[in-house]
Amino acid sequence: MIEVFILSIIQGITEFIPVSSSSHLIIISEYLDFKNQSLSIDVSLHIGSFIAVITYFREDIFNFIKNKDLFFKIILSSIPVMLFGFLLVQFELIDQLRNIKVIGWTTIIFGILLYFSDKFNMDKKIENNFTFKSAIFIGVLQIFSLIPGVSRSGITISAARILKFNRFDSAKISFLLSIPTLAAVSFFGFRNLIISGNANFCLFFFKSDKASKIALHCIS
Repeated sequence: MIEVFILSIIQGITEFIPVSSSSHLIIISEYLDFKNQSLSIDVSLHIGSFIAVITYFREDIFNFIKNKDLFFKIILSSIPVMLFGFLLVQFELIDQLRNIKVIGWTTIIFGILLYFSDKFNMDKKIENNFTFKSAIFIGVLQIFSLIPGVSRSGITISAARILKFNRFDSAKISFLLSIPTLAAVSFFGFRNLIISGNANFCLFFFKSDKASKIALHCIS
Protein backbone atom coordinates (compact mmCIF):
# COMPACT_ATOMS: atom_id res chain seq x y z
CA MET A 1 0.00 0.00 0.00
CA ILE A 2 2.76 2.47 0.96
CA GLU A 3 4.55 1.80 -2.35
CA VAL A 4 1.44 2.64 -4.35
CA PHE A 5 0.85 5.74 -2.23
CA ILE A 6 4.40 7.01 -2.91
CA LEU A 7 4.05 6.35 -6.62
CA SER A 8 0.73 8.22 -6.69
CA ILE A 9 2.40 11.28 -5.15
CA ILE A 10 5.20 11.13 -7.74
CA GLN A 11 2.66 10.86 -10.56
CA GLY A 12 0.66 13.80 -9.24
CA ILE A 13 3.74 16.02 -9.06
CA THR A 14 5.44 15.07 -12.34
CA GLU A 15 2.51 14.63 -14.76
CA PHE A 16 1.92 18.34 -15.29
CA ILE A 17 5.48 19.67 -15.39
CA PRO A 18 7.91 19.10 -18.29
CA VAL A 19 9.55 15.99 -16.86
CA SER A 20 8.62 12.40 -17.63
CA SER A 21 6.25 11.01 -15.02
CA SER A 22 6.69 7.43 -16.29
CA SER A 23 10.47 7.61 -16.02
CA HIS A 24 10.29 8.94 -12.46
CA LEU A 25 7.95 6.10 -11.50
CA ILE A 26 10.43 3.58 -12.92
CA ILE A 27 13.53 5.23 -11.40
CA ILE A 28 12.02 5.55 -7.91
CA SER A 29 10.76 1.97 -8.05
CA GLU A 30 14.19 0.71 -9.12
CA TYR A 31 16.01 2.76 -6.49
CA LEU A 32 13.68 1.79 -3.64
CA ASP A 33 13.19 -1.77 -4.94
CA PHE A 34 9.41 -1.48 -5.15
CA LYS A 35 7.53 -4.66 -6.00
CA ASN A 36 4.30 -3.02 -7.20
CA GLN A 37 5.72 -0.90 -10.07
CA SER A 38 4.46 -2.09 -13.43
CA LEU A 39 2.79 -0.85 -16.60
CA SER A 40 -0.61 -1.61 -15.03
CA ILE A 41 0.21 0.58 -12.04
CA ASP A 42 1.35 3.35 -14.39
CA VAL A 43 -1.95 3.14 -16.27
CA SER A 44 -3.92 3.31 -13.01
CA LEU A 45 -1.98 6.40 -11.99
CA HIS A 46 -2.68 8.05 -15.34
CA ILE A 47 -6.40 7.50 -14.74
CA GLY A 48 -5.96 9.76 -11.72
CA SER A 49 -4.16 12.31 -13.89
CA PHE A 50 -7.05 12.25 -16.36
CA ILE A 51 -9.56 12.98 -13.63
CA ALA A 52 -7.33 15.82 -12.43
CA VAL A 53 -6.93 17.48 -15.81
CA ILE A 54 -10.62 17.34 -16.79
CA THR A 55 -11.51 18.80 -13.38
CA TYR A 56 -9.04 21.66 -13.62
CA PHE A 57 -9.79 22.44 -17.28
CA ARG A 58 -13.53 21.85 -17.09
CA GLU A 59 -14.28 25.38 -18.35
CA ASP A 60 -12.00 24.92 -21.38
CA ILE A 61 -13.68 21.57 -22.09
CA PHE A 62 -17.10 23.22 -22.06
CA ASN A 63 -15.73 25.88 -24.40
CA PHE A 64 -14.90 23.12 -26.90
CA ILE A 65 -18.63 22.95 -27.58
CA LYS A 66 -18.59 26.59 -28.64
CA ASN A 67 -15.21 26.43 -30.35
CA LYS A 68 -15.48 23.35 -32.55
CA ASP A 69 -12.44 24.44 -34.59
CA LEU A 70 -10.14 24.19 -31.56
CA PHE A 71 -11.76 20.88 -30.59
CA PHE A 72 -10.96 19.30 -33.97
CA LYS A 73 -7.40 20.61 -33.86
CA ILE A 74 -6.85 19.05 -30.42
CA ILE A 75 -8.29 15.72 -31.59
CA LEU A 76 -6.22 15.80 -34.79
CA SER A 77 -3.06 16.56 -32.85
CA SER A 78 -3.73 13.60 -30.52
CA ILE A 79 -4.25 10.97 -33.23
CA PRO A 80 -0.53 10.25 -33.97
CA VAL A 81 0.42 9.41 -30.36
CA MET A 82 -2.69 7.25 -29.90
CA LEU A 83 -1.99 5.35 -33.12
CA PHE A 84 1.68 4.72 -32.36
CA GLY A 85 0.88 3.86 -28.75
CA PHE A 86 -1.60 1.25 -29.92
CA LEU A 87 1.01 -0.25 -32.28
CA LEU A 88 3.65 -0.40 -29.53
CA VAL A 89 1.27 -2.32 -27.29
CA GLN A 90 0.05 -4.62 -30.07
CA PHE A 91 3.61 -5.60 -31.05
CA GLU A 92 4.68 -5.82 -27.39
CA LEU A 93 7.44 -3.26 -27.81
CA ILE A 94 6.50 -0.95 -24.96
CA ASP A 95 8.15 -3.04 -22.22
CA GLN A 96 11.44 -3.11 -24.13
CA LEU A 97 11.67 0.67 -23.76
CA ARG A 98 11.07 0.64 -20.01
CA ASN A 99 14.69 0.55 -18.79
CA ILE A 100 17.05 2.93 -17.03
CA LYS A 101 19.47 3.27 -19.97
CA VAL A 102 16.74 4.50 -22.33
CA ILE A 103 15.41 6.85 -19.66
CA GLY A 104 18.86 8.33 -19.06
CA TRP A 105 19.55 9.12 -22.72
CA THR A 106 16.08 10.45 -23.52
CA THR A 107 16.05 12.66 -20.42
CA ILE A 108 19.30 14.31 -21.51
CA ILE A 109 18.45 14.63 -25.21
CA PHE A 110 14.94 15.99 -24.82
CA GLY A 111 15.93 18.15 -21.86
CA ILE A 112 18.43 19.88 -24.17
CA LEU A 113 15.71 20.22 -26.82
CA LEU A 114 13.39 21.88 -24.30
CA TYR A 115 16.16 24.28 -23.28
CA PHE A 116 16.94 25.43 -26.80
CA SER A 117 13.29 25.55 -27.90
CA ASP A 118 12.68 28.08 -25.12
CA LYS A 119 15.12 30.44 -26.86
CA PHE A 120 12.69 31.10 -29.71
CA ASN A 121 10.82 34.39 -29.91
CA MET A 122 7.43 34.21 -28.21
CA ASP A 123 4.81 36.16 -30.03
CA LYS A 124 2.12 33.69 -31.15
CA LYS A 125 -1.10 32.95 -29.30
CA ILE A 126 -3.42 29.96 -29.37
CA GLU A 127 -6.45 32.09 -30.29
CA ASN A 128 -4.93 33.41 -33.51
CA ASN A 129 -2.06 31.14 -34.52
CA PHE A 130 -2.95 27.56 -33.55
CA THR A 131 -3.60 26.25 -37.07
CA PHE A 132 -4.18 22.72 -38.31
CA LYS A 133 -0.58 22.71 -39.56
CA SER A 134 0.78 23.57 -36.13
CA ALA A 135 -1.55 21.02 -34.52
CA ILE A 136 -0.17 18.26 -36.77
CA PHE A 137 3.44 19.30 -36.07
CA ILE A 138 2.94 19.25 -32.31
CA GLY A 139 0.99 15.99 -32.57
CA VAL A 140 3.79 14.25 -34.48
CA LEU A 141 6.42 15.31 -31.95
CA GLN A 142 4.13 14.10 -29.16
CA ILE A 143 4.79 10.55 -30.40
CA PHE A 144 8.20 10.71 -28.70
CA SER A 145 6.43 10.89 -25.33
CA LEU A 146 5.71 7.16 -25.66
CA ILE A 147 9.38 6.59 -24.81
CA PRO A 148 10.05 6.62 -21.04
CA GLY A 149 12.19 9.62 -20.21
CA VAL A 150 10.45 11.83 -22.77
CA SER A 151 7.98 14.09 -21.01
CA ARG A 152 4.67 14.46 -22.86
CA SER A 153 4.23 17.98 -21.57
CA GLY A 154 7.91 18.71 -22.21
CA ILE A 155 7.88 17.61 -25.87
CA THR A 156 4.60 19.38 -26.65
CA ILE A 157 5.78 22.59 -24.98
CA SER A 158 9.05 22.30 -26.95
CA ALA A 159 7.10 21.88 -30.20
CA ALA A 160 4.89 24.88 -29.43
CA ARG A 161 7.92 27.00 -28.53
CA ILE A 162 9.62 26.00 -31.80
CA LEU A 163 6.50 27.33 -33.53
CA LYS A 164 7.02 30.57 -31.54
CA PHE A 165 4.03 30.34 -29.21
CA ASN A 166 4.57 32.20 -25.95
CA ARG A 167 5.22 30.27 -22.77
CA PHE A 168 1.71 30.54 -21.37
CA ASP A 169 0.00 29.40 -24.56
CA SER A 170 2.61 26.67 -25.12
CA ALA A 171 1.75 25.25 -21.69
CA LYS A 172 -1.98 25.61 -22.35
CA ILE A 173 -1.68 23.75 -25.67
CA SER A 174 0.19 20.99 -23.86
CA PHE A 175 -2.49 20.70 -21.17
CA LEU A 176 -5.33 20.65 -23.69
CA LEU A 177 -3.55 17.95 -25.70
CA SER A 178 -3.28 15.83 -22.57
CA ILE A 179 -7.09 15.48 -22.33
CA PRO A 180 -7.75 13.11 -25.28
CA THR A 181 -4.45 11.29 -24.72
CA LEU A 182 -5.10 10.63 -21.04
CA ALA A 183 -8.72 9.75 -21.86
CA ALA A 184 -7.57 7.05 -24.29
CA VAL A 185 -4.97 5.70 -21.85
CA SER A 186 -7.52 5.68 -19.03
CA PHE A 187 -10.23 3.97 -21.10
CA PHE A 188 -8.10 1.16 -22.48
CA GLY A 189 -6.07 0.80 -19.31
CA PHE A 190 -9.17 0.54 -17.13
CA ARG A 191 -10.68 -1.95 -19.55
CA ASN A 192 -7.53 -4.10 -19.53
CA LEU A 193 -7.28 -3.98 -15.74
CA ILE A 194 -10.84 -5.24 -15.42
CA ILE A 195 -10.52 -8.10 -17.94
CA SER A 196 -7.01 -9.08 -16.81
CA GLY A 197 -8.45 -11.29 -14.09
CA ASN A 198 -6.43 -9.51 -11.40
CA ALA A 199 -8.68 -9.03 -8.39
CA ASN A 200 -6.49 -6.38 -6.81
CA PHE A 201 -6.08 -3.11 -8.59
CA CYS A 202 -6.20 0.52 -7.67
CA LEU A 203 -7.95 3.59 -8.91
CA PHE A 204 -6.27 6.84 -8.03
CA PHE A 205 -8.44 9.91 -7.71
CA PHE A 206 -6.84 13.33 -7.69
CA LYS A 207 -8.45 16.70 -7.25
CA SER A 208 -6.84 19.08 -9.71
CA ASP A 209 -5.79 22.19 -7.87
CA LYS A 210 -2.73 22.93 -9.96
CA ALA A 211 -2.03 19.20 -10.11
CA SER A 212 -2.21 18.55 -6.38
CA LYS A 213 -3.14 15.16 -5.01
CA ILE A 214 -6.10 14.70 -2.71
CA ALA A 215 -6.83 10.98 -2.16
CA LEU A 216 -6.21 7.40 -3.01
CA HIS A 217 -8.87 4.70 -3.06
CA CYS A 218 -8.18 1.01 -3.57
CA ILE A 219 -10.66 -1.65 -4.61
CA SER A 220 -10.00 -5.31 -3.81
